[in-house]
Amino acid sequence: MKPGHSPTQRLRTGFRLVVLISTALQGCAHFLVLRLWSELSTLERAQWLHRWCATAIHRLGIELQPEGEFPSRGLLVANHLGYLDILVLSAMHPCVFVSKKEVRSWPLFGLMAKLSGTVFVDRARTSAAHTANSEMSDALAQGAVVVLFPEGTSSDGSKVLPFRPALFDAATKAGANVVSAHISYDVADGSAANDVCYWGGMSFFPHLLRLLSRHQIRARVRFAAETRTFADRKLAARVTREMVASLAQMSNPQAPAARFMRRS
Repeated sequence: MKPGHSPTQRLRTGFRLVVLISTALQGCAHFLVLRLWSELSTLERAQWLHRWCATAIHRLGIELQPEGEFPSRGLLVANHLGYLDILVLSAMHPCVFVSKKEVRSWPLFGLMAKLSGTVFVDRARTSAAHTANSEMSDALAQGAVVVLFPEGTSSDGSKVLPFRPALFDAATKAGANVVSAHISYDVADGSAANDVCYWGGMSFFPHLLRLLSRHQIRARVRFAAETRTFADRKLAARVTREMVASLAQMSNPQAPAARFMRRS
């Protein structure tokens, strides 16, 4: 029987889908209540997303395994494996994310991204980087942690793709601290590359159902101990990519997509 098609997996998938949607709806309702009292600042929006991503991660039974310290402010640069990265990082600490414009149109979850203050980038427009850097600068000035995935796309985790330097401008001009991180996933009964990572020509909803059907998922995030500042965006892109690639080897020196044993 193919993975995801057993009665147990179908039941698990349906239950978790209801849990995920209901949690997102609860989060949106909570946001509306908060807005009744006052306009929310960038940090308050990040705190709101943190609360509900942590709730979703807990309810879905996804295990978080951070190694090192999450930065308290500045730019966090990481590899990108898919939409689950957002939940994982936000569950660990309040963040402002930089994301592709298409995410805004995703049902419900796009709304949460917009409400949380996500900086959206239109990759089809050459002027988009300037606008995004301006919004990132505002968030950095307010003391937020801004999360950047400079690969520009997601991958299967087998390697770290080249980093695009354009969106490092906000951090270099502000002299902001930059911390590198590497994200990886282990899955008990499947393939992290195909069942957790969202990349290539995958379709969102079928992939989401496959992810929710997995028995157990562990998210590992390894943070660099060193904090850097950069005056040049190209140097920032090159050095942080080297650091993320180094963290990838430290996190999993033998194989890029290892599995872990299912708990009894």
